Amino acid sequence: MSALTLTNVTYKYKNAINNAVSDISCTFEEGNVYAIVGPSGSGKSTLLSLLAGLDLPTEGEVIFDGDSLVNLNLDRYRRESISMIFQAFHLFPLMTVIENVCFPMELCGVNPKDARPRAAELLEGVGITKEQMQRFPSKLSGGERQRVAIARSLASNARIILGDEPTGNLDGANTQNIIDILCSLAHEKGYCVIIVTHDMEVAEAADVALRMRDGMLRIV
Repeated sequence: MSALTLTNVTYKYKNAINNAVSDISCTFEEGNVYAIVGPSGSGKSTLLSLLAGLDLPTEGEVIFDGDSLVNLNLDRYRRESISMIFQAFHLFPLMTVIENVCFPMELCGVNPKDARPRAAELLEGVGITKEQMQRFPSKLSGGERQRVAIARSLASNARIILGDEPTGNLDGANTQNIIDILCSLAHEKGYCVIIVTHDMEVAEAADVALRMRDGMLRIV
């Protein structure tokens, strides 16, 4: 089942000479992990912004659930349909681990009493202990913080996970751990996982590897 479809998508920044993204048509399906690789400046981050609804195409359409993003409430789309995982984790430093995971649920109107057990379940699912749930993020290792970030990305029930260099700050063992979690989410639970990365280990583990260069996208 398709999660996101791009039809002749082009994006050009104001006053730029060249397109950041040029005439991309492709489909991202549930149950798969996609890795988008390419040199800096190739358009990877711009493409991720378009998928996340942070920018809209200059030409063409990004289609979600049969409708173009231009017709959707983008705040709601970003809150309920898309989850982001970042290289720098972006956890709230003054919230405990479990409070970080509760936050997106409460933002969607879930009662805090109901959010907490669900957050604990998600954290346990990525290998975070009950004792670690009560810590602040600064008291966790990089790999542990990224697992918390993944649990938080699942809290909104969004079926599409976008990763912006999610293994960029991790060592080899933690990188493999995060790859295993993301592949499990796609293959066992049907998520669509799209990762922008420089890490060839991530690209090799993906179901589909795509290379970006000069704003254009092709299957490796």
